[in-house]
Amino acid sequence: MKANERRRFLARSVVGGSALLLAGCDKLANTSWFSGLLGKAGPFTDFVQRNITPANALAREFSEADIALSFRANGSIDPQNDEYLDLADDEFKDWKLEIRGLVERPYSLTMDELRALPSRTQITRHDCVEGWSCIGKWKGTPLGAVLDRAGVKPQARFVVFRCLDRLDESGDLGGGELYYESCRLVDAYHPQTILAYDLNDKPLPVANGAPLRVRLERKLGYKQAKYLAAIELVDNYAHIGSGNGGYWEDLGYDWFGGI
Repeated sequence: MKANERRRFLARSVVGGSALLLAGCDKLANTSWFSGLLGKAGPFTDFVQRNITPANALAREFSEADIALSFRANGSIDPQNDEYLDLADDEFKDWKLEIRGLVERPYSLTMDELRALPSRTQITRHDCVEGWSCIGKWKGTPLGAVLDRAGVKPQARFVVFRCLDRLDESGDLGGGELYYESCRLVDAYHPQTILAYDLNDKPLPVANGAPLRVRLERKLGYKQAKYLAAIELVDNYAHIGSGNGGYWEDLGYDWFGGI
């Protein structure tokens, strides 16, 4: 069995045997009352964080002893679209991260080029909207440094993360829309916002977002976009997806997603 066929077979088996693992957020999170609750709580949390907490306030960092033995995988854990499978089969040697949009100098980066840039390592807690948490050690390139190389234009206000995984409306792997997320430009420059390529001292596993994911440490799990392909600077996100700033936000989740 070829590698791509094997990955497709395994993904179908996982979907059949444990669909909850593949749900971006489980049955509870997909109910209208739950997404409505998030929508009402989000603006208040946003207001409090903007007006009380300094923009560069750090999320709590932990010790090596606190790291979970196995970092829980959730949401999309094994993308099945051909583009991703081809990249994964070649160990992402042909993968590049594109920086585009409202920048002076659009460019792309290979993984080797990313790893050659200054890095940051942090041990932080991942908080899922479902109620569970997990502590992991992340290493990656500060997003602000990557944006500075491109020269952010004055009109840019948001950063959009374009991903390689597709989900259908139930949150399962499928042939739906490509996943995307976004954050404010100020959050992109937060000291703990990194483009993570290592988890617990090893290259990022496929289940956790290989080859690259974003870590927005003061945000909930659904904001931590995985399988990154491009980063786009925009003045607004009304023209992207359904105009709410992210895949799950288009289905009713709060855009701010702060903790």
